[in-house]
Amino acid sequence: MMPAAKRKAQMGGKVRVGVLGAGAWAEFAHLPGYKRDPRCELVAIADPHIERAREFAARFEIPNAYGSHEELVAREDIDMVDVCTPSATHFDLSWAALGAGKHVLCEKPVAYHYKDTLRAAALAKQMGVKTKLGFTFRYSPAMRYMKQLIDEGFVGTPFIFNGYEQNSQWLDPQTPLRQVDHEADQSVIQVSSLEGYGAPIMDLGHLFMGNRFSQVVGTMKNFIPERVVRDTGKMMRMNIDDADIFIGEYASGAIGSIQTSFVTVGNYPGLEARVYGSKGALICRLVEENGICESLKGATSDQVEFREITVPEHLYPPGGSKRESWRSLFYASLISSFITEILSDGPENEGNFEDGAHVQELINAVELSFRERRWVSIPLAR
Repeated sequence: MMPAAKRKAQMGGKVRVGVLGAGAWAEFAHLPGYKRDPRCELVAIADPHIERAREFAARFEIPNAYGSHEELVAREDIDMVDVCTPSATHFDLSWAALGAGKHVLCEKPVAYHYKDTLRAAALAKQMGVKTKLGFTFRYSPAMRYMKQLIDEGFVGTPFIFNGYEQNSQWLDPQTPLRQVDHEADQSVIQVSSLEGYGAPIMDLGHLFMGNRFSQVVGTMKNFIPERVVRDTGKMMRMNIDDADIFIGEYASGAIGSIQTSFVTVGNYPGLEARVYGSKGALICRLVEENGICESLKGATSDQVEFREITVPEHLYPPGGSKRESWRSLFYASLISSFITEILSDGPENEGNFEDGAHVQELINAVELSFRERRWVSIPLAR
């Protein structure tokens, strides 16, 4: 059976979107992105806090608001479901939407274990629909241009990838911590930054190097032991990895390192990707500094001083520039990418659930490396 979005594409229609979740990320990134793209139409929004869903519906001119995902997913006039909810709910909500034959955009992670993400990817293939993960930073115009330059041979053969995603979002223990299980065993360090901050830069490492890590060794660290937790409103012992680092080898023979933390002084989103190769090097920095949210620099073997590279205007969404908020700029590009893929009859579908499964497998491998204090080979046992 042909997916609804493809039927509408053939009729010249819009992609009709339902959003699950009325939180801050929906407010500042997802919903503005849909309003910015004339090829999509916001049909409904749902949140367990129905008043918040109604508030967002009024503000973003969404005609329908619900207090449960079941009501939204059941609508036959929705082509795509956006899962923008707490991490622990992602898999079940994505599974329900895929089972109803909807295209799905889901914030990371789809699931905490890569095997579950692969299951969701397989269901999407079975249903003939497309998926996309919230790997926001691969859609930065500067990152898009960096990928293009790598493909065109600017760096030659890639040798080394260095990735960083770090800022001081939770350096202050009084800042309420979210997306954590406050009932977890505090005698054992729990994965936090490695997954929440690590996933996007791991994704870029796969994208830029053209292949995936084949073996890794890493460590996790808890620097601030007690924090205020949003779910309880109390100061609690939270044995989470608020910083981590790992090194590894790619299947191609290249090497890489990735470091993430949300207790390192610096501004949002705090991401930097570096690729060094046989002919040159590129450094893309996504940090809001002095009113600019992204920058790209390059050097070559015959001109080793790094110089600023101008990102072509056509890579920015309408009205976009490096001087707007990274939240709205990068997510507008992500949504534009997915709408284009849904409306296309072709197989194009980057940053999908299968890509997400490979990233989650890398996260699981680094955690295993830390717990067993050894190098871990990838792929893990299926």
